Amino acid sequence: MSLSPEQRREYRGIAHNLKPVIIVGDKGLTDGLQEELERALNDHELIKIKVASQDRETRHEAVAALCEASGAELVQTIGKIAVIMRRAKQPNPKLSNLLREKSGRA
Repeated sequence: MSLSPEQRREYRGIAHNLKPVIIVGDKGLTDGLQEELERALNDHELIKIKVASQDRETRHEAVAALCEASGAELVQTIGKIAVIMRRAKQPNPKLSNLLREKSGRA
């Protein structure tokens, strides 16, 4: 699934006010971090991730690895923050950032 420029623009707008829910620290991509990423994507569909590394290439590789492991689509990266999205099979209207935004309760 590849996002169109219009979808990316819409998702960037929704993500603007979100806080990072996943922070990749010095330990990198641990099993616990990947479990938490799965939970966050299932609950929220659209999330922000913060990669604490100072090296740009390391941050890029970490985000790419997270997207590949979770099946998520990269929406945007700015500095240490990445926005990723993966549609849930059965989204929860109370938790999904996409559904909450469309219903006006963001």
